[in-house]
Amino acid sequence: MAMSVGPASGDEDEAISTINTTPLVDVMLVLLIIFLITVPVALQTIEKLHIPVFKSAESKDKAENLLITVSTTDDAGHSAGEPGYQGASRGGQCRVYFNNVTPVDSQELQDQAYKRLDAIVKAAGGASEITKDPDRIPQVIIRADVNAPWRCVAGTIYNVQAAGYPTVGFISNPKSIT
Repeated sequence: MAMSVGPASGDEDEAISTINTTPLVDVMLVLLIIFLITVPVALQTIEKLHIPVFKSAESKDKAENLLITVSTTDDAGHSAGEPGYQGASRGGQCRVYFNNVTPVDSQELQDQAYKRLDAIVKAAGGASEITKDPDRIPQVIIRADVNAPWRCVAGTIYNVQAAGYPTVGFISNPKSIT
């Protein structure tokens, strides 16, 4: 830190051309401290996020809609339906079920979804015919386990949209009211 005690030459009317950076540094340090405190708090609250389960009405799905279930293996590596399955784990491997029955990997999901959509479009008379009535365009409905990590759900969305499905929705289990 330097301090100017006067002009170097004898001329006292000369303007000082140095910028005082002390207030800028003070503001930056305060912002740094604020971010250092708030970021860990925000990350802790995001980890506790759960997909809500709410009462829903019976859906009137079209037969052409594609139903996909997303889950993960449990901590021991068991998939849903296997003996000893303890429930989805955030660190487990993604499990995707095509039409809620057939387990598929990412490439199989994309291929089967494309073949299914292609057959529906051809049966409707081509892409130009099916786009005349947007209600005839099939949708993808995803039912994800509440503990399935977002990486599994996002990968599923990517693959079905890459296959050509323009609309992806989510469905939840209705909460039982007693």
